[in-house]
Amino acid sequence: MYKNRIDNIGKMSAISSGKYDIPIILPDDVDQIEWIGFNYVKSQNDCKGKGVHFFLDDYQFLRTWNNPNDYIDKLRKFDCVLSPDFSTFTDYPMAMQIFNHYRKHWIGAYWQNAGIPVIPTISWSDEKSFEWCFDGEPKESVIAVSSIGTQKNPKSKDAFLFGYNKMMEELRPKKILFYGNVPKECHGNIVNIEAFQNHFRKDT
Repeated sequence: MYKNRIDNIGKMSAISSGKYDIPIILPDDVDQIEWIGFNYVKSQNDCKGKGVHFFLDDYQFLRTWNNPNDYIDKLRKFDCVLSPDFSTFTDYPMAMQIFNHYRKHWIGAYWQNAGIPVIPTISWSDEKSFEWCFDGEPKESVIAVSSIGTQKNPKSKDAFLFGYNKMMEELRPKKILFYGNVPKECHGNIVNIEAFQNHFRKDT
């Protein structure tokens, strides 16, 4: 049995889907709560009524993959967490994109097994990613997406909307937790997630 912390093989036996054996994240739900970034988790003492998102640079939450047990006790105190949003940029090699999708789902399923409510974060790159980027996601359930970094450039905005429409077709979500500006073209039962730092701006 492998003991390499990089692949986490042997730490969990998960139900998987698709040709790449992506671990399945089970459907869950969450009420209206306040969301904070993972980078605020350690300093957050009042966790009730709050959820944790990972719409951050990957280096800020890579430790959740390298040491997946380290944050379980802390994350259990929150109402809900999103699955870590490892990047699937179009200029990444396809193997890296698939790996990032895999470990997002591995961590999400691992935390669910530990009793933590997890909502899946959906991401895609280009049309080629549609072959695997929805594997392991629950259908007709609650999901999360982010438009951060996709709306200033017309080409990237078109790619985001193309993927968003494909997501709606494939997953038919009952609720979409949306982080960032919501393009007028996006449809569905959208709940906008306000950035946690906006609370500080209001107080200044």
